[in-house]
Amino acid sequence: MGRKVTVATCSLNQWALDFDGNLQRILTSIEVAKSRGAKYRLGPELEVSGYGCADHFYESDTLLHSLQVLKKLLESPVTQDIICDVGMPIMHHNVRYNCRVVFLRILLIRPKMQMANYGNYRELRWFSPWSRSRQVEEYFLPRMIQEVTGQETVPFGDCVLSTKDTCIGSEMCAELWNPRSPHIDMSLDGVEIFTNSSASHHELRKADQRVSLVKSATTKSGGIYLYANQRGCDGDRLYYDGCCMVAINGDIVAQGAQFSLDDVEVVTATLDLEDPQPEHSQTRRWTAVKVDFSLSSGDDVFLPTHQPITWQFHTPEEEIRVCVFSLQAGFLLPLSGGVDSSSTACIVHSMCVLVCQAVQDGNVQVLRDVRRVVGDEAYCPQRPKELCGRVFTTCYMASENSSEGTRGRAKDLAAQIGSAHLNINIDLAVKGMLGVFSMVTGKLPQFRASGGSVRENLALQNVQARIRMVLAYLFAQLSLWARGKPGGLLVLGSANVDESLTGYFTKYDCSSADVNPIGGISKTDLKSFLLYCVDQFQLPALTGIVAAPPTAELEPLTDGQVSQTDEADMGMTYSELSVIGRLRKISKCGPYSMFCKLIHMWKEAFSPSEVAQKVKHFFRMYSVNRHKMTTVTPSYHAESYSPDDNRFDLRPFLYNTRWTWQFRCIDNEVVINAEAHRDLVGPDRSGRVQTKISKLCWGSGRM
Repeated sequence: MGRKVTVATCSLNQWALDFDGNLQRILTSIEVAKSRGAKYRLGPELEVSGYGCADHFYESDTLLHSLQVLKKLLESPVTQDIICDVGMPIMHHNVRYNCRVVFLRILLIRPKMQMANYGNYRELRWFSPWSRSRQVEEYFLPRMIQEVTGQETVPFGDCVLSTKDTCIGSEMCAELWNPRSPHIDMSLDGVEIFTNSSASHHELRKADQRVSLVKSATTKSGGIYLYANQRGCDGDRLYYDGCCMVAINGDIVAQGAQFSLDDVEVVTATLDLEDPQPEHSQTRRWTAVKVDFSLSSGDDVFLPTHQPITWQFHTPEEEIRVCVFSLQAGFLLPLSGGVDSSSTACIVHSMCVLVCQAVQDGNVQVLRDVRRVVGDEAYCPQRPKELCGRVFTTCYMASENSSEGTRGRAKDLAAQIGSAHLNINIDLAVKGMLGVFSMVTGKLPQFRASGGSVRENLALQNVQARIRMVLAYLFAQLSLWARGKPGGLLVLGSANVDESLTGYFTKYDCSSADVNPIGGISKTDLKSFLLYCVDQFQLPALTGIVAAPPTAELEPLTDGQVSQTDEADMGMTYSELSVIGRLRKISKCGPYSMFCKLIHMWKEAFSPSEVAQKVKHFFRMYSVNRHKMTTVTPSYHAESYSPDDNRFDLRPFLYNTRWTWQFRCIDNEVVINAEAHRDLVGPDRSGRVQTKISKLCWGSGRM
């Protein structure tokens, strides 16, 4: 006879400090799990308080309210007859830990041992890791919990749970990504079910790494692996993308959605613990907390088990389409007719598609949110285009430097997605602003094309850009009032990650907004996304938008045609900038080491001296404009080379922009290369030059 068990894991849209909402979502997930016959329910990391509490974890209130939620869970009839595994912060011996609390009554508390303290994560700021491997202490329960369970102490530490029919071990989020993951030794010690509660954020193309790690955890040693994850933004810049799953012996057997508007998603699987597994060590090294409870029923011969499935991954274009928005308010977007603002518009349109589908599928919470946003309790969205017209306003802000091409492309796209579209001319406001300056100083600045200096030319561009921001907020606050409707709109920004990296935007222009949906996405990915949207949403206007050269249109036209392009202004292409951005952040390159890598990567396109010029130009732009990142509009984190100054890319914002030492090292290499080039002849010239430079860059380690 087999030992068939039904287990449940989930993705929850938890919100920092929303203790009422978090409690209800936890209870709902447990109720769903029980209704499907599950005897074990796993939830996301820190689901009680919300993962994103940040410095609120320092507050005693956060710990107190988390214990109060635990008390409610223990008292609820919903949590009876099922082992529940929830995440919350706990203070033990005056030390704050990120913990799992496993209960029928409280069975054990397992603190996190390997903290996430890199990239977007700062767990060591608020929590200490449990450093005593395989050791357990007594934790004295607070009086409010003792009154419910009748217990005074419970095991606290690195232990496993032994039921009457199996053994369960826990690991938490980053512990799965560590080379010495706890599941490795636990599997050799006879543990059969492994659980992982996570708060793992989304990045483009990241999901396959997560799935591969879960599969590999049981490929060699066997067993069942449950993975739970947070969903939603949790009040911060990260988007947690669900993907809860169950695996057995290296195969995925149950998969949750990566992106969904559902606040609660529960995935269950029925599996046979007698399925072939490798032989294990008989040495018991972990303290096993015994519980008189079985996950299997014993009478399960005819109970079907879940079979392996093939994970369906999203393409990057699909990820951009579905991952950014939830419907919290109406939106206003300055729509320029370029790739960036059009991408933001398509993301809002995609949100409307998802909302309409969710309403048709009977999602009551989504329908309630839509009615709140539009201010109509009887409203029910039928078509995405019609919903877009109710919640989304776009505006083309023309100046004397705007072309008919961008105006037409913006108008066509707005008509195809259904947004309420406005045409606004900013010339009067620009002239008024310059008139004030002229009245005070007696001088009137001129564009470079009219004989003005570089300083005048830049100032005149910035005036236009900043006036657009002021007008965007004015229309966001009052456009619904002008139409006799209640409420206001959130202003959407549209500066991509590459522009943020170089500072190729005006501080406090339309890049300043309430939310920037594309701030973590590269120009290359945005173009691919728009081409995907052409077919996915039947938006032919996007074809012309992708084909047009990117331009800010802040300088005078030449014979009615655009004379200014982004790539000419930046001195490099967006694809080159993407490579440089990855080297700077992911490969941790400064100017010199970046040059040493790029002379090989770009050897077919550029000479070493040309590479040197591009590297030096980038770092000058980057350091001169880094201060802009301190005020950049919040955007969701989507790229591993994001320059977000708030939490991910922690660097100075005031630099010596001459980089004298670093650039001198680069120049020395260029001189050496030139001398070697003169000395070398024959077909092996290229290889010999590269070998010399490689040795100089990396050989001795001396500078």
